[in-house]
Amino acid sequence: MTKYLISFPSSAMDHIPAEDFPAVADAAHAVVREAKKAGVWVFGGGINEQVAPLMVAGDGKTSQETYPQTKVFDGGFSVLEVPTREEAIEWARKIAVSCRCKQELREFQFDPES
Repeated sequence: MTKYLISFPSSAMDHIPAEDFPAVADAAHAVVREAKKAGVWVFGGGINEQVAPLMVAGDGKTSQETYPQTKVFDGGFSVLEVPTREEAIEWARKIAVSCRCKQELREFQFDPES
């Protein structure tokens, strides 16, 4: 089976009024529970935006920076393992509806060591 990343940036939820966030959280948690019950949930969560990214170089040195192409990496994500891309799309649809925002779907490459 293939693992898929379903994600969205925090800004994708900017259109949702603050008073609606509890309902959005409840709906999203229901989809997570459904995915767990179906046995397709690997893990997921939200990026802690209060903690700055740390770059660890090949020589072990660290710096407070990120790759230029990922100036902003925030929001939420889910990793699911399903047999087909079509099934991954269906789960992304469920997450999009529950979170009230578009979701990006990406496929992980197969790695026999992981």
